[in-house]
Amino acid sequence: MNYNFKQEVQKPERFVGGHRLCAGCGAGIAVRAVLRALNPEDKAVITNATSCLEVSSFLYPYTAWQDSFIHSAFENAAATCSGVEAAYNVLKRRNQVQETYKFITFGGDGGTYDIGFQSLSGAMERGHDMVYVCYDNEAYMNTGIQRSSATPRFANTTTAPRGQVSYGKQQNKKDMTEILAAHNIPYAAQTTFIGNFQDIHEKARKAIYTEGPCFLNVLAPCPRGWDYPTAELAELCKLAVDTCVWPMYEVENGTWRLTCEPKRKLPVTAFLEKQGRFSHMFRKGNEWMLEDAQNYVDEKWQKLLSHCV
Repeated sequence: MNYNFKQEVQKPERFVGGHRLCAGCGAGIAVRAVLRALNPEDKAVITNATSCLEVSSFLYPYTAWQDSFIHSAFENAAATCSGVEAAYNVLKRRNQVQETYKFITFGGDGGTYDIGFQSLSGAMERGHDMVYVCYDNEAYMNTGIQRSSATPRFANTTTAPRGQVSYGKQQNKKDMTEILAAHNIPYAAQTTFIGNFQDIHEKARKAIYTEGPCFLNVLAPCPRGWDYPTAELAELCKLAVDTCVWPMYEVENGTWRLTCEPKRKLPVTAFLEKQGRFSHMFRKGNEWMLEDAQNYVDEKWQKLLSHCV
């Protein structure tokens, strides 16, 4: 199916306005883009780990979700989704359900990379027909911008602050997409919001309509945690891709493939300088941080290229 942006945006919204997400937040954009990939006639069951997205979109008795929605704890959203998918299969075999349902989990990086990783790994290993979508804003934003294992090295957070004896987070970011691909699932992909949304749409559609467990990792900037003007969200996503900080690729049945290669690879400073959380890296005497960040991105990029066909 050829992608038609005008046609896709005319579909009825399945995640509607009126939610309480911050202006310039990537989470809501990620949800709308993923759900737009569903066929209009198909129904969905959404499970959502505790997160900015959950507390902002479902405050009883108000909801922004048009599909069935289940709020799970940080640690068990994938387990909840897999349990509902298993129950659906039983009802299907008994001819008690006729409609086609798709099962999608949304979680932030805290509920995916860290607290919810055990249940996510288990659901993927068991082979449930479901999609897990991580909207990665690179810290525990909902509870005060604490560092997570998705937080990049040198980023300033409330639990890994910059200062006279600290330079922010000391560890590099966990490569969650690579970890999920190592589960030998049918489809895992990394994407964000660039251009006309074709990349995220096509990957979301593949994930939803590929039988078996699938994983989608979406870079979703946070204006509070990253410290950028709200209007610059799309620019930050593009810079993340053009600097190779956030490569766009997919792993389909074990085959690695780049889906967007920068025409001109920009230095990592082009991405870092736009965010207040990295401002200390540009102070005199901290040049080694910029050099270290560039070397890390270059090494990861070369490793990815060696995987891809």
